[in-house]
Amino acid sequence: MNSVIKLFATVCGVGYLPLAPGTFGTVIGIGLWFFLAYMPLVHYIIFAAVFILFASWVADRAQLLFGAKDPKVIVIDEVAGFFVTMLGHSWGWKTVLAGFILVRIFDIVKPFPGRWIERKLSNGFGVVLDDVAAGIYANVCLMILKRFGF
Repeated sequence: MNSVIKLFATVCGVGYLPLAPGTFGTVIGIGLWFFLAYMPLVHYIIFAAVFILFASWVADRAQLLFGAKDPKVIVIDEVAGFFVTMLGHSWGWKTVLAGFILVRIFDIVKPFPGRWIERKLSNGFGVVLDDVAAGIYANVCLMILKRFGF
């Protein structure tokens, strides 16, 4: 069971990459999102919510296995953040690229409440919800960009 937890937490080993594992985790999120992009919105919301809960559970267990709080090898949270970023947005290269860049920026900068969540919640929810917060910021920015003709 421990190896399965590590497999999910690292998104099939992507988290072990020595350089920018979070960025590559988000790239995997893009690949997975392509399979979800044409889902009815209600189904997508349900899927994303269940995925966030699952990712939180996995991240919680993985922190124990890796013996550290939010180790860089856990990248399932990056996938969850990208799913939130793209919620309600249709497929398009500009949209996907902008969503990718925005969620990475917000995940790194961690505007409120991202940093607060990361510091205050030491369980799996803390690992995942700061990325969800980054995804919300990125999603809103995408909406604003689209409103102005992007």
